[in-house]
Amino acid sequence: MSILINRNTRVVVQGITGHDGFFHTQQMIAYGTSVVAGVTPGKGGEWVLDGKIPVFDSMKLAVEATGANTTVIFVPARGAPDAMFEAADAGIPLIVCITEGIPVQDMMRVRSYLDSRKIQLIGPNCPGLLTPGESKVGIIPGNIAIPGNVGVVSRSGTLTYEVLDALRQRKMGSSTCVGIGGDPVKGMNFVDVLALFEADAHTDRVVLIGEIGGSDEEKAADFIANRMTKPVVAFIAGQTAPPGRRMGHAGAIVEGGSGLAADKVRALENAGVRVAHHPEEIAEMMAD
Repeated sequence: MSILINRNTRVVVQGITGHDGFFHTQQMIAYGTSVVAGVTPGKGGEWVLDGKIPVFDSMKLAVEATGANTTVIFVPARGAPDAMFEAADAGIPLIVCITEGIPVQDMMRVRSYLDSRKIQLIGPNCPGLLTPGESKVGIIPGNIAIPGNVGVVSRSGTLTYEVLDALRQRKMGSSTCVGIGGDPVKGMNFVDVLALFEADAHTDRVVLIGEIGGSDEEKAADFIANRMTKPVVAFIAGQTAPPGRRMGHAGAIVEGGSGLAADKVRALENAGVRVAHHPEEIAEMMAD
């Protein structure tokens, strides 16, 4: 079992004829993901990947023709908000936006609209989702994880890959890995994903990878303390970052004394979470 995506997920790739969209569509299909269509305005009627995937001018046409239930967006930042609006209007219940650099004001409008329609959003500026052995939607390498019972949720793409590979080397697999992204305004947060893992009968343990900036980790700690029955191991990136300097993601910045790594670690430990000092310790803790 898994959360959000599985072997029945039917994916549309928005921006499929661009360099990144085309490359990662190849990777998703090679993994076994059911990519049923692509969308690039003005290129409707074309086919890509040796005639395997039809391209449509709009999400509405793509969904009507294929019954897609998920979209992954590789559209440049200037067009990504409209791509998300279009996916929502086409009735897509799960949107995964890989695009980085979308202005905060634009994402505030997108979030308000998607929330009003109860549409789930992963990202933007994220690596997407991977349910090992079933489906991958996004850019997470498929060969670094095996099926198992460890749920992984992360703000950091690179650390996600490192942790998944470390778990695999110890013969520990993942139910689903969710890269939520590190932008200050995004879709699903830690609490949203933790709630899904808590309800998933095939997820027994959870890895949470956070970073400095914002208060998502503190909110996650409160949820874990009061709502979760499954053990959680965590790591907080950016513990040596100086105040006022952004580290990596747009949301990874300590300002006005908030968002400090020490506060996040303290909140998680007070909630009963084992917090690793280094990423490589996560797999060791999960094996104990």
